Amino acid sequence: MALRSRNSAPPWDFLQDASVASLQSYELSRLNHAANLRRELAAVLDQWIEETAHALLAQWVREGRAFVRQPNPPRLDLQPEFPFSEAAEKPQPISRAISSLRRNARVARE
Repeated sequence: MALRSRNSAPPWDFLQDASVASLQSYELSRLNHAANLRRELAAVLDQWIEETAHALLAQWVREGRAFVRQPNPPRLDLQPEFPFSEAAEKPQPISRAISSLRRNARVARE
């Protein structure tokens, strides 16, 4: 999805000479265009959040493998927040994590 460049200067000559009906039509067309841009932006933001969540998941798995493959890994008392503890045996689906990120992003946008 490519961002479209658009002239941001309002058409002053048209606005000054237009009828009330033309101004209303122009206003509605601009509001419609703004709503479309907002939908596009929300879709891109959702994609960005999802891709970031996938990248973070890959990083977490990669770091977990590196830890396990150490020749003499340090002994740790596994705490519930440690990625390989009993609490992590039933991981939440990635979709829940993505949904949570999306909710937080929507709250931040509003």
